[in-house]
Formats: sequence, C-alpha cells, structure tokens
Amino acid sequence: MILLVRLILVCLTLMLPRFALAEPLLPGLLAKLPAAELVPQADGYGPMRDDLPVVPVLRGGETIGWAFATSDFVGTTGYSGKPIHTLVALDPQARILGVALVKHSEPIVLIGIPDAKIKAMVAGYVGLDLVAEVNAGGTGHDVDIISGATVTVMVIDDSIVRSGLKVARALGLGGLHPEAPAQGPVLQIDPDAAAPADWATMEGDGTLRRLSLDVAQVNEAFAALEDKRAGERALKDAPNTRYIEMQSALVSVPGIGRALLGEAEYANLQGWLQPGDHALMLAGRGLYSFKGSGYVRGGIFDRIVLIQDDVSVRFRDRMHRRLVSLAPADAPDFTEKDLFRIPADSGFDPAKPFRIQLLVQREIGPIEKAFTTFDLGYQLPAAYLRKVTPVPAPAEAMATQEEGSAQADLWKKIWRGSKADIIALGGMLLVLTGVFFFQTFATRNARLFFWFRMGFLTVTLVWLGWIANAQLSVVNLMALFGALVNGFSWQAFLLDPLTFILWFAVAAALLFWGRGAYCGWLCPFGALQEITNRIARALHVPQWTLPWGLHERLWPVKYMIFLGLFGVSLMSIEQAEHLAEVEPFKTAIILKFIRAWPFVAYAAALLMAGLFVERFYCRYLCPLGAALAIPARIRMFDWLKRYKECGSPCQSCANQCPVQAIHPTGEINPNECVNCLHCQVLYQSKTICPVVIKKMKRREAIGTPPAGHPNAKPVASEGVIR
Repeated sequence: MILLVRLILVCLTLMLPRFALAEPLLPGLLAKLPAAELVPQADGYGPMRDDLPVVPVLRGGETIGWAFATSDFVGTTGYSGKPIHTLVALDPQARILGVALVKHSEPIVLIGIPDAKIKAMVAGYVGLDLVAEVNAGGTGHDVDIISGATVTVMVIDDSIVRSGLKVARALGLGGLHPEAPAQGPVLQIDPDAAAPADWATMEGDGTLRRLSLDVAQVNEAFAALEDKRAGERALKDAPNTRYIEMQSALVSVPGIGRALLGEAEYANLQGWLQPGDHALMLAGRGLYSFKGSGYVRGGIFDRIVLIQDDVSVRFRDRMHRRLVSLAPADAPDFTEKDLFRIPADSGFDPAKPFRIQLLVQREIGPIEKAFTTFDLGYQLPAAYLRKVTPVPAPAEAMATQEEGSAQADLWKKIWRGSKADIIALGGMLLVLTGVFFFQTFATRNARLFFWFRMGFLTVTLVWLGWIANAQLSVVNLMALFGALVNGFSWQAFLLDPLTFILWFAVAAALLFWGRGAYCGWLCPFGALQEITNRIARALHVPQWTLPWGLHERLWPVKYMIFLGLFGVSLMSIEQAEHLAEVEPFKTAIILKFIRAWPFVAYAAALLMAGLFVERFYCRYLCPLGAALAIPARIRMFDWLKRYKECGSPCQSCANQCPVQAIHPTGEINPNECVNCLHCQVLYQSKTICPVVIKKMKRREAIGTPPAGHPNAKPVASEGVIR
C-alpha cells in the first residue's frame, strides 16, 4: 500500500509542470502598484539597478528612496507554502517609507480577514527604523498580530525586516554596511589554550577587562547632558569614591572558564549552554549595580547590553545565572558575580571585538530619570585564538545557507514564544492518550465520564479553537501535497507550533485509533456541534434519526467533496482554497463569526442542522474527516470492546451511537466512528446492556443463599430488619 501511494505521488509529480523564477519579481509587481500608492509623495519609479533588484522612488525627478520586493531577497514562505510578495520602500536613513502587500496565496487572508485590516497592519511598518532594529537585536518593534492570521503576520514581518536589512546594507543606507565574507584565514577559539591561574596576570594580558568609574567621572558625565537637572542632582560622595568597578571575561572559552570558575563550575556551565552558545562573566562592586532590580519585575537586565557591530544582545532572566565564587585566590571581593548566556542564533562572534554598554541612571524628578552610558570594551586575546583556513563555498550555496538559517530562526522564535500553549496542548494529548489506553476504567462511571467529556470538549472549543486558533483544515493537507510536489520544506509547517503538533498527533492516532481521536475530541468545530446539540437536548429539542439506508447513502458525500477539492488543487491551489470554504472552520472558530453574513449564515445553518441531527456536518459534509477516514483502516489495533450478542439480537449501542457509526449487524465502521466511547459506557452498563444484566442475574442466582441460611440477607418486616 505504501509503495503504491509513493508511485502515485511520483507519477503526479512528473505530470505537474514546474516553474523556475530566474528573473527578479520586482518589475512585474511594480506594474501593479503606482509609486504614489507605495509612497504618497512619490510620482514615479526609476530604472532597476543592474547589480540589485531595487528601483529608485522618484519625486520631481529626485530619488527619495529605494523600492524592492521582499520575495527577491528572502525566501520565507507563508501558510500556503508560497512566498508573500510585498513591496517596500526605504529612505536614505534606512527608514521604511512605504509598504504594500501586492500578491499572496494565504487562504486566511484571501477569504477570512478583511482587506482593510491587513492593509492597516502592513501600513504600521511605515516609519520603522532599520538601524534601530539592528541596534535592538531584532526586537526594536512590536508585531501587530491579527487574530486568525498569526503565521501570515509573522512571515510578513520577517520578510519586511530581513529583506529591508539586506537592501539597506547593500546600498549603505543609514550607515549600514554589507556583511563581507571572510577573506583568508579566520579566527576560532582554541580549545587547548590555557589561561593564567591568578587574577592579576589575567588582568594584565587582557583575559579580564575592566571598567572603573568614580563619583567624579559620573557627575561629569551627567553634567554634560542637555538636561541641566541631571548635573544639579550630583552625588555628594567623595569624588574618588568607587561608583562601579565592572570586570568581564568570556568564560565559554575553555581555558578562561576553567581558570575563573574552576573545573566543577565550568562543567556546570557546559551543561547549561546549548551548542553554539557563549557565556560572559560579569563581576562588579561599588555604589552602582550593573544588574539593578528591573529584571525581577520585567525579566530583562535593562542596564547592560552586549554590542558587536550591528549585533546587540539583551540579557533576560532565563539567560542568567548567579555565580557563587571565583576560582583565583587573588580575585577581588565583588558584590555581584554573574554569568550571562549569549545565544547561538544571536550572530555573536567571540573572535571579534565587542563591548558591554552600561546604562547609568539618575533621578531628576518624582517620576523622571536621566540616562548616560559607559562602555566596557573586550577583545579576546590572540593567545586564545587559532587561525583556520575556511573552505570556500559558492556564493549561491552561502546565500541558501543564510536563508535557511534565517527561516529556521523565525520558526524557532515562534516556538519559543508559544511554550505555554505547547505545554497545554501536550497536557491535553497526554490526558486523551490515557483515556484511550485505560478506556475500561475511564468509562466505568457513566455520569463522571459524560462530564469529563463535556469538560474536555469545552477546553477544545474555547482554548484550542477560539483562543489558540488550532483548527486543522483540509487546506493543510492540500498545502502538504503542494509542498511534496514542488519541493518539500518543513519551514512552512513549523511556523504554527500547535497545528504542527496536532498533525503529528493525528498521524500517530490514525495508527492506533483511527480518525476519531481528532474528530471526536480535538476538533474545535466538532466540539461546538456536540456542545450545542447537548444544550438542544436539555431544552427538549427533538432529535432526528435518519433511516439507515439514507444515512448510509449520505456518507459518501464528504468523500466526494474531498476528492473534488483535491482534484481542483492539482490545477489551482488558490481555487481549491476558495472552494474549501465548504469547511465552516474559519467562520465559526478562527474568526468567531465576525465575518460577512453569507459565511455566518452558512455556518449557522450547519449548527442548526446539528441541533436535530448530532454532528450533522461531521457525518455527511466534512472533507477533512473524509481525508482522515481514508487511512483509518490501517490502524493496528481494535480497541472498542464488543460482545458476540452486539447487533444480534442487541441493538442498544447501534441505537444510541451519537453518529450512527454502528451497523445494524453490530460492526463499528472505523471510517465514521468518532471514538466518543459511548459504546464502551454501554458495554459496562448494568441497566442498559442486556449481556451485563444477564450476567448480573446469573451471579445473583448462583450466589444468593436460600431463606434461613446463615448468610441470607435479613428480611424487613414491619420496619424491623431481622
């Protein structure tokens, strides 16, 4: 079967046309957007440069900026697996003059999100200073997330900022410079280099670097500020009083780390650092603390920042460890000793000079402060470095590697920001797995299991659906197939952590339990249908049971819908995504019914039908359910217990199955079962299941002693138990 599927995919791959984009996309995109719509004060574009796909933006014949297409510089793909084409204009100071979203294939934007909302989000980038963005280490702006389009917005943000920086560096805008490849031998840390054992020698040879400030120097610095109040609030301590002495060393260098920390603490440091990370030791004493207390409230050390060229690293509490002691016997008595982790993806190069910028503040009013900065420069001594001749790589390969690294940084950033959601989803999956593995125990108490299921479905609907927007869709499957055909990449799928995890969970569940693990428990729209149906039952809304013949003939409808969508996607993925609106998921879950009335009316009609026929949409129309049902028969285990009497003569489970997935003959159809486990509740019911009732009566008949027997139950007579 697997071989057959692979053969089909190969054949389809050979049948489908392939397209290569050898020419820049900029000219074609510029033809769709007049200059005045990109930059309001502009009146035209100039000719495209020969060396770079950028054009001057003109006003009265003078260049006021440079325009480019993000997709000519970065390859980040959106949720659809295709690039999002955005035009951006930069001024000579590397500030964004204009942004316009020109072309994309994002289904949530094409259909679900109002155009005005997207335009407003994109327009928010006008005025963004890319030089400040570089100095802030990529955190100089907030991303305006639109509910339901998180992945798309993150991709747009990444594309604008990264392509903007590439263009600004290439053109020298705002004083930025191109990142020239290394020529000749490069310097790397020598793991065998040893450091001196005493503090004084390390200070002398540059292993340790020091910043010393006294009160007089700090008072002079504040007096030089424009705000004269800063000078008027001078410190009253003696001028030569130590304000701060701060020393630093790069302790991720093996020789330095062992000499300053000792073998045991250096081993702990190695266990803390991830591959490619570096660590900085800072020690200080005096009137002023380089840590302050801001990190306790906000989690960030706001008084220090590491700066190296256009890379800056701000340290957060999770990047920090206190240091109890220093190994050298002659180390000064510092009041602060701390380790700070420099992440591998920060762009930091330990072989290059860098500086620690210390922010010093002074109160000048009840709620006002003045600030000035001092730098502690550091250059790793040559004794700890060795020359390595790099293997030259083709420029194209280097660009591909750089782009791949940037795309990986984007999805890693998204995953780091979604830790709480990932943990919560992992907890849900763990609980559900436990229920399935121990289903006999879980379904023993019918009432308790009912309320557990209602609670789980409520979490699925409210948190997983309406809050986290983790609603799977047949669009995901079409995007996956498109990626397989056009060159598979994990990048587009890793951009949405919860969806990625859910699909992996679904794939595993198909092997064990079939489609029901997702459809019956983790689908937010399915949860919405079941909860609304339960409310309808409580209000005594009549329930309709379709005749078995009609019910069975309606099953194939969802399979035909899925195959139709799949066929259309082979010709036009965009058209297939439009037709995938047969799924009401975007309307009811992602956009929470805030949408044009035809979409809301359609979703409401399906929910209305579900009030009378439980899970009407799941049973007959859901293309995603059909797609998951097709491989459902490959599951390795048959977990649902049955008696030989099920179906003949007993019809209790068949009559009470919420989705009529049990044939009159007693077999459970795995393609239609949603694993609600109601049949397992009935399987153990002492009041409904005839087999259980019969067994109980047999036990009672065998185990009941005759009257007068010493173990016979007392008989109540005239209110007295005898």
